[in-house]
Amino acid sequence: MERVILLPGRARTSRTLSRKHARRAPTPEPRAWRADGVDVRDAITVVLGGGRGNRLFPLTQERCKPAVPVGGTYRLVDISISNSLNSGIDRVFVLTQFNSASLNSHIAHTYRFDSFGRGYVEILAAEQTESSSDWYQGTADAVRKQLHRLRATGAKEVVILSGDHLYRMDLRAFLARHREARADVTVGVTPVPRAQASQFGLLRADEDDMIVEFAEKPKDPAAIERFTYRGGERCLGSMGIYIFRIDVLAQVLEDPAVLDFGLHVLPRAIRERPVAAHRFDGYWEDLGTIASYHRASVGLATARDGFDFFGGETPIYARPRLLPASRIDGAMLRGALVPDGCVIESGTEVTSSVLGPRTMIGRDSVLDECVISGATRFETATAAPRLGAGSGCIIRRAIIDEDVRIGDGVVLENRDGVREHDGAQLYVREGIIVVPRGAVVPPGFVF
Repeated sequence: MERVILLPGRARTSRTLSRKHARRAPTPEPRAWRADGVDVRDAITVVLGGGRGNRLFPLTQERCKPAVPVGGTYRLVDISISNSLNSGIDRVFVLTQFNSASLNSHIAHTYRFDSFGRGYVEILAAEQTESSSDWYQGTADAVRKQLHRLRATGAKEVVILSGDHLYRMDLRAFLARHREARADVTVGVTPVPRAQASQFGLLRADEDDMIVEFAEKPKDPAAIERFTYRGGERCLGSMGIYIFRIDVLAQVLEDPAVLDFGLHVLPRAIRERPVAAHRFDGYWEDLGTIASYHRASVGLATARDGFDFFGGETPIYARPRLLPASRIDGAMLRGALVPDGCVIESGTEVTSSVLGPRTMIGRDSVLDECVISGATRFETATAAPRLGAGSGCIIRRAIIDEDVRIGDGVVLENRDGVREHDGAQLYVREGIIVVPRGAVVPPGFVF
């Protein structure tokens, strides 16, 4: 069966249109694009690990964003790497600089390739060199500092992905669009609600779906109005993923003042070069905030939001842990993801929640819309409180990071409706309770 992705446009490029005419052209509706038969041998993938990940704090207190757990058994970086590998692009570089030890370990234990093949996943961390002693100053600066390594691969095209997005995309269709348009740069775009438009880079495209205008996260309602379509309800938002011809990438990064793709590279490229849009109408979520991370995770547990890890032809790859099967003894589960190594005791109710490996939950507890990352080890000695959640606990709308100890009778449900809070045992971000890695919540604690 042929795989298709919806994409608009005709076979000619915007080079045949005047810029004045193109700017008046409406955003067209999509058409089908063939993804089969695309040669990916000249392409490599770069996954951007991001900065300090302040919006995901405290989940990023001891790890970088790509290493944050998702979906029970995965890390965020697995999404982009799997999209690349499933598309046949098996040379992948991950750029990171903050708290990268956890990510290094995950990559080393997960992505092991046949020694007779050319595939690899390699981490490129920020480093001091004779030419630069600075850390990465932005997404574009990170790529510039590693450009010599990218060019050494002999690749002609660079696919740049983000390390904190949840989606499943056939990148061969992305490459097909880039090549057919004869573009120097191609940007992945997706429809976004007008109410959320200020959170995205917005763009307009001509009738050939070549980008003619771009604004990075505009706040002015009048500016947003210029980018609306479908009766003013939607805008085209940048997904923060790109394809560059590698020689063009080198040219646009020559200016050391160019630090960020959205702020600096795209506006300049659209003025000076042919830049194509590649439309993606499937499920896509930026997990860069606590609220979006929690919302998407609950959606995974309830299968409400369209993303499904059970894609047999295009699996999301994870680290094999060789754990025993989970034991569920008289508990009630409704809309839950439960990986291996978990123990859920009798009388406990788990609803709309995602559990991580080795999650232990005592008797008669209630978990509702929770994300529990589990534990990195089994305990052989008795500790008080033990790893996991004790008996008689009530936990609602919460994210519990790895190796947390929650005592018996703990209540975490944000009874006062706090929006933001930094405490000894927990944090609150956008109304969601977050218990950081390794924290101890004493028995009887109520929040």
